[in-house]
Amino acid sequence: MRLPRPLDPLRSFKVKTGLLVVASLVLASLTFWATSQWQFRFALLSALVVALVVTQVLAHGMTSPLREMTAAARAMATGDYTRRVRATSRDEIGELAVAFNQMAADLEAEDRYRRELVGNVSHELRTPITALQAVLENVVDGVAEPDEATMRAALAQTERLGRLVTDLLDLSRLEGGVVPLQRRVFEVRPFLDEVVRLAADPTRPSPVRVDVEPVGLRGSADPARLHQVVANLLDNAARHGSAESPVLVRARPGDVAGGLILDVHDDGPGIADVDRSRVFERFTRGGAQDGGTGLGLAIARWAVELHDGRIGVVDTETGCCIRVVLPPG
Repeated sequence: MRLPRPLDPLRSFKVKTGLLVVASLVLASLTFWATSQWQFRFALLSALVVALVVTQVLAHGMTSPLREMTAAARAMATGDYTRRVRATSRDEIGELAVAFNQMAADLEAEDRYRRELVGNVSHELRTPITALQAVLENVVDGVAEPDEATMRAALAQTERLGRLVTDLLDLSRLEGGVVPLQRRVFEVRPFLDEVVRLAADPTRPSPVRVDVEPVGLRGSADPARLHQVVANLLDNAARHGSAESPVLVRARPGDVAGGLILDVHDDGPGIADVDRSRVFERFTRGGAQDGGTGLGLAIARWAVELHDGRIGVVDTETGCCIRVVLPPG
């Protein structure tokens, strides 16, 4: 049962302490006066007992959040981040309790993210490793010949492992804030043409059409980070769109002078409304099982946010269109 905290509405711990002393002295004096007809020692003893009881009751409510924080901190030391402190006081201790609850919530979120990340990474690594192991075991046992098709299957799984490790390292650097931005002004059309050329996959050819208006459009961003964003969006579009229809990369000036809007549009099945807020999370594929690492869009989001920009799925009549909005540098 929670005891009442009569001093919680007060906003200052010093005022509470002063009120505690005053209340104890007043009640002790009243008790002493009321029992003054008794012998002096009994009157004094009664006054002391009343003062101690009042002090204990009021001080218990004042220090209750501190005891709750101590218990919660001990629980955190054992890995339990669910404990919270009842923050009804308005003084400095109440503010401390609010801050403590926020810290506990942040630690709980970080712990949940760490557990999910370990589980997701383990799952993502196990799939290509298991496939690669099966291919190599068949070759060693003589079940399969080490011909070109078998070696290509092993190479594909190895490349998938390499992409996953690279994506994890990129995401770790981006989230850790150790990737400094080196913004500069560049011409958009040559930049996009170079990204498309380097992102082309000969094993999975997909036509790409670049549309930039006006001619000579310039943007301000970190070319290396923006290259990463566009390359990941192109890879996502190539995996979901058809090989016959080209992926459209469109660039336009932003609403604010010096800003830039980039659209990557494919003719794939699109992304359901319920999944649009989740596709930029780690290891989320929007229900698709296409061999991707599930990190490309998460990396794109972090890189865009480093520029203080926005990335999201926009409504289109067909396919999927992901839009990147960059503010002026």
